[in-house]
Amino acid sequence: MINRRQLLQIGFAASANTAFGEQAAKPLLGLIAPPADYPVPEEGLALYSSRVRFSVVGLGLKTMTPEGYDSVIDRIVPAAQKLAKEGAKAILLMGTSLTFYRGAAFNLKLTDDIKKATKLPATTMSTAVVEGLSAVGGRRIAVATAYNDEVNSRLRTFLGESGFEVLALKGLGLEKIGDPGQVTREKLETFSAGVFDSAPKADAMLVSCGGLRTLEILAPLEKRCKIPVVSSTPHALWAAVRLLGQTGHATGYGTLLAKG
Repeated sequence: MINRRQLLQIGFAASANTAFGEQAAKPLLGLIAPPADYPVPEEGLALYSSRVRFSVVGLGLKTMTPEGYDSVIDRIVPAAQKLAKEGAKAILLMGTSLTFYRGAAFNLKLTDDIKKATKLPATTMSTAVVEGLSAVGGRRIAVATAYNDEVNSRLRTFLGESGFEVLALKGLGLEKIGDPGQVTREKLETFSAGVFDSAPKADAMLVSCGGLRTLEILAPLEKRCKIPVVSSTPHALWAAVRLLGQTGHATGYGTLLAKG
């Protein structure tokens, strides 16, 4: 005979095993993040945690400058290989500026290097925002960033190489890797809207920097500016889950995520 305590223990064990099995059944998305010890992005958890698992390897980037990016480039492929060994089914190289700072051809090379080293589908944050802007029909764009003037100049070049006309581009002038995370939602929304106001003929907006928390400003900014808005982390995750054969659909966060 099984007493009540034993029955409850059996039930708890069965529930735990079921939960573990359901979690393990989700595909693993590998994220290569510029900072060291970077957690799974809250935006990723909010959008896709019900159907995707995440693993993150950080590169140790300290400054959002060309010199900073140069110092971690050689760590990208080993990070990708580590994620592949953990069981990742696709890999996303985060860091918009890390992937655009040497131009469009270099961004594609980074992707190819990861694919060759891991035999996995892969994309970058810069590729994702280009795909996102194209998906919403953007061609003449306004761009708000976290970056200094030098990095902004390189972004302008990258976007031009990718087929976009940049009508306005302005940055917050941030360089330390942790600084974008300190920008409040209200400040970022107001700043981004101000950039659009200087280019009212833009047909889409880009908010660039994976360190900026942008998920919650997408819908309000679209309502305010009356154009689609693409931003780094949400739409990089959108592109990455699609590599897993899933839809990127999520409601309440602007035009592109609503389309899936």
